[in-house]
Amino acid sequence: MTRILALALALALPATAFASSDDYGLTTERMTEIRTKLTAEGYEVRKIEMEDGMIEAYVLKDGQRLEIYLDAALNVVRTKVDD
Repeated sequence: MTRILALALALALPATAFASSDDYGLTTERMTEIRTKLTAEGYEVRKIEMEDGMIEAYVLKDGQRLEIYLDAALNVVRTKVDD
């Protein structure tokens, strides 16, 4: 019984560590901060998620759909037209 419990814990712990790693603290508060920053810059924010180790925001500006990539300090790293 002890071995089964130890195995269950060994399998569960890495999964929780993986789920929380490299997300720049993308909590509800952090997403609100990102949304506020981009809205102040004239963007209409549609979606925020993590991609390729960066924060990715799908936005609209002047009728054009864009993808904006931000680093952990919320500096814009790259902007591209969304296809």
